[in-house]
Amino acid sequence: MKNILFVAGIDFALTETQLKDVFASHGTVNSAKIITDRMSGNSRGFGFIEMSSQAEAEECIRKLDNSTLSGRQIGVRFKEDKPASGNNNSRGGYSKRW
Repeated sequence: MKNILFVAGIDFALTETQLKDVFASHGTVNSAKIITDRMSGNSRGFGFIEMSSQAEAEECIRKLDNSTLSGRQIGVRFKEDKPASGNNNSRGGYSKRW
């Protein structure tokens, strides 16, 4: 499924609703999520947008990548899959380094 976008450079004061509204002008947004710091709860300056189709996601990339949002230049691209852990030991991915 290639309809999830990674958005970098988000203004720290921007809300998920505001981010969703920007992308909604280019198609149907299924969800918008700004990633926050676990400890402080503050925005980390990036997030994810799920569009209803790949075509709409591609349109958002064309129109919004390197655009300015709330005074900051944002980057928009397809979300990359997280790489699988390359460490296959019996400790659940952890290894001792003595």
